Amino acid sequence: MKVLFITSNRLGDAVLSTGLLDRLVDRESGPRVTVACGRAPAPLFRELPGLERVLVLEKRPLAGHWLDLWTWTVGTAWDLVVDLRASAVSWLLRAKSRRILDTAASRSPTHRAEQLAAVLDLPEPPAPRVWLGERQRVAASRLVPDDRPVLAVGPTANWGGKRWRAERFAEAAARLTAPGGSLAGARVAVFGAPDERPMATPVLESVPAERRIDLVGREDLLIVAACLERADLYVGNDSGLMHLAAAVGAPTLGLFGPSREIHYAPWGERCAVVRTARSYEEIVGDPAYDYRRHDTWMDTLSVEAVVRAASDLWARTRDGE
Repeated sequence: MKVLFITSNRLGDAVLSTGLLDRLVDRESGPRVTVACGRAPAPLFRELPGLERVLVLEKRPLAGHWLDLWTWTVGTAWDLVVDLRASAVSWLLRAKSRRILDTAASRSPTHRAEQLAAVLDLPEPPAPRVWLGERQRVAASRLVPDDRPVLAVGPTANWGGKRWRAERFAEAAARLTAPGGSLAGARVAVFGAPDERPMATPVLESVPAERRIDLVGREDLLIVAACLERADLYVGNDSGLMHLAAAVGAPTLGLFGPSREIHYAPWGERCAVVRTARSYEEIVGDPAYDYRRHDTWMDTLSVEAVVRAASDLWARTRDGE
């Protein structure tokens, strides 16, 4: 069975779609899967069972990337096309069956995982899944020792409005790992993309060298995921890293302000959110709000609120083990 799976350019949305792909691979008999996605999430699918190839869509003027996709796929007779981008390309290919995301679903007051589940008529959203191999887990074991608890921190995001200030992340990490804190004496692993080091530097510099794990700039996404899998708790902005942490099973606290947690909260029983004192509607309704600017809208989220939410999640997940 030949399957074309078209998913997001963005890491977070692509991670959330992995549950759908996992269910599809599980219920079909030996499917051969081609995944089309953006460059950032492309490595996610490297260890996918039945993977034939990953087609990287580089955005081009006049929607030229869709022409690229059509060129790459038009010669194949597909058994199933799953299109989470609702592109016209899906209708221009030979396919026995098509499952296409209803674009109106994105405006409904439901989580993205629930919207995606409807594409395959699933009664419950399948949990996101990251396929990891032995190589990634061995590499992660060298980078993240297991001799003490690990607090993972994600102080970056692709838009400045969603970034809680690095100095506050540093203070929250210090309080959580101080004597008497929920993760007293824990190592602090700091995550971020190669171009996000300036955002993460204040957090890195705040952690004593003997407890610091610098994972900013790890370009192998699956090794990053394997490192997150070893974390005892993850605290981070609403971002692709947050969704990746939740997908590998790390207890995950997502920090929200100018984005909707009803749509993009980290998915799973071991997850929680804490948001600014101002609601999403209050933030985007502010006369000064401008999505094109990178000024943070997270300042009404206090360190105390984050530490309390992280400690509550830690206690809940530890009690459940």
